Amino acid sequence: MKKSTGMMLGTVSAAAVVLAACGGVAADSKEQVIIYSNADDEAIEVMETTLDDKGYKGKYLIQSFGTSELGGKMMAEGTDIEADVVTMASYFIESAQTSKSMFVDISSDLKPLDGSVTYALPILGNVGSIFINTEVLQQKGLSIPKSIKDLTDPAYKDLVSFPNIMDSSTGWLLVQAIIKEYGEEEGKKVLAELIKNAGPHIESSGSGPIKKVKTGEVAAGFGLRIQAIDAKNEGLPIDYIDPTEGNFTLTESVTVVDKEGEEALAKEIAKVIATEARDGLLEQYPVALYEGEQVKDEHVPTYLKKWDTTLTVDLLEKHQAFFKEAQR
Repeated sequence: MKKSTGMMLGTVSAAAVVLAACGGVAADSKEQVIIYSNADDEAIEVMETTLDDKGYKGKYLIQSFGTSELGGKMMAEGTDIEADVVTMASYFIESAQTSKSMFVDISSDLKPLDGSVTYALPILGNVGSIFINTEVLQQKGLSIPKSIKDLTDPAYKDLVSFPNIMDSSTGWLLVQAIIKEYGEEEGKKVLAELIKNAGPHIESSGSGPIKKVKTGEVAAGFGLRIQAIDAKNEGLPIDYIDPTEGNFTLTESVTVVDKEGEEALAKEIAKVIATEARDGLLEQYPVALYEGEQVKDEHVPTYLKKWDTTLTVDLLEKHQAFFKEAQR
C-alpha cells in the first residue's frame, strides 16, 4: 500500500513484473504453481515472503498484471488461463465465476465479516476517504470538508483531486458513496459539480490525488484512507476525513482455477496466502475482513458502508456510464 495503492483498472504491460520465489533461478514452470495477481508490489512481497517461510520456495511463480488486463484474461480464457492461482479484485472474481465457472472450492474455517463464497477467500481490503492538506486549506481560507458534497463548493475550484473511475477502481469508491447517498438524479449533479471543481486534477491513478495533496497542488482529495494516515504519521500536514456519505470498501481475494483435479498444491498455496500471509497484509492494508481481526482505532472508518448488492463488473460498467453522463 505504501507505493501503489491505486487499484488501477487501466492496462498494464503484459511483460509484467515476474517474481520468482526461487531467487531468480526458476524451475520448470510445469513444476510450479503459477500465480497471476493484480496486487500492489507491497502485497506481493508479503505473499512471497510468507510462502518462502512456509516451505514453498521454488514451488510457485507470481506474475503481476493490471486489474483490467487480468480481468480480461479471466473473462476471455476461463479455465484455459495459464494461472493455477489468481489474486484479484473480488468483483472480477465474482463475475468470472458467474460467467465461466472457472474456480474450485477452497472453503476454510475462516469467517469473513461480509459473507463468503466457497471459491474465494478475501486477502486485503481498501477503504475510501477524503484527505486534506491542512496548510493549503489555511492559506486559501477554506473550511474543512465533512462530505464529498462539500468539495463541490466553488471555493474548491481547481483545488480538489480524485481518481477517474474509468481508470482506477479507487474512483469507484467515490461514485458508490455519491449514488448511495444522493440517488442517481441528485448524485449526477453532485458528481458533475465535483468534476467541474477538479478540472485538470482527475487522476488516472488511485495514488494521484494523495500525491497532489502532499505537494500542495490541491487542498483536498479523495482516495484510499491508509494513504492519508501514512502521510500524517510521516509528519506531513495531511489529515483524513471520513465523508458523511460513507466509507466504501473494495476487497481483493485469492482463488484456485479448475484444472480438472490437479489443484492440490495450488489449494495449499492459496490457503497460505489467505491465512498465514494475512497478518502481514493486514499491516499494509488495515481493514478487518474476518471475525476476530483487530485494527488500530485510527484505521476504523467512522461511516463504514457497503453497496446493497454484490459488486460485479456489470455494476462497475453501469457506474462508469453514470460518471460519463455527469461529465457532459
